[in-house]
Amino acid sequence: MSKLSSMAGAVALALLGGTAAAADWSDTSIGYRYGTKFAEPFNPNDIKKSIVNLNHVSGYAWGTNFFNADLLLSDSKDPGGAGSSAGAQEVYIVYRHTLDFGKLTGSPIAFGPIRGAGLTFGFDANAKNHAGYNSRKRMLVLGPTVFVDVPGFLNLSLLLLEESNAPYNTFTNTGVSRYTYKTHPMLNAAWGIPIGSTGLSFEGFMNWIASKGSNEFGGGTKPETNIDMQLMYDVSSAWGSKGKFKVGLEYQYWRNKFGNDHQGPAGDGAFAKTPMIRAEYHF
Repeated sequence: MSKLSSMAGAVALALLGGTAAAADWSDTSIGYRYGTKFAEPFNPNDIKKSIVNLNHVSGYAWGTNFFNADLLLSDSKDPGGAGSSAGAQEVYIVYRHTLDFGKLTGSPIAFGPIRGAGLTFGFDANAKNHAGYNSRKRMLVLGPTVFVDVPGFLNLSLLLLEESNAPYNTFTNTGVSRYTYKTHPMLNAAWGIPIGSTGLSFEGFMNWIASKGSNEFGGGTKPETNIDMQLMYDVSSAWGSKGKFKVGLEYQYWRNKFGNDHQGPAGDGAFAKTPMIRAEYHF
């Protein structure tokens, strides 16, 4: 077992007691977004995707929880199998737990623009039926986080990633045993910042991910940049239900997607520039 896995396990045990406590606050939503210019490595086509998601964030005595599950439905330009006219389907899950050092110790950690600090632990997991790759990603993350003092929130994290995959190619009917990449760092920013009293908010995340060494086929990988940002408007505030229903525009910039070099064989499909429309309902 790797050092990161062992550390992650220790943190998980520490969380068992904490998450058993009742949440002080929570927000759960379902959402939908749609775009016509999604991109996938080694695929030269623009892909249409509909994405349905379930999102939950909550806070309790020691910190916060974040959970998101996306169901991504591609059109036929991203086929679900060799010779298939049906598009690929994917489920992608993200979980993060942040322990707040100030809440744990009872002594707030605040200096300059920083209003707090903590330790973030979590995982990503996906499953996708896809003609050429059929991703089965598993990834553990662990590292420090600082909370920047802004309206809403802005969290900055430096995380170590331990990622593996076990792809299967339906064109050749061959697969790869689960392969673990080199442990590598990610710089993450996540934010949700209201724009005055306009009902607008600027939301999103940014990941800069270092090269993860050789891939499962022996080739090299590149650092990747993934920026996903939204400008959302709280429509429901007009009828006195603030925060219930939001609509907006989203844009994703993803260079060297999944570590594939967009200047190499993966081509333009490894460099996504995707505008979307988005709507979400909060319970």
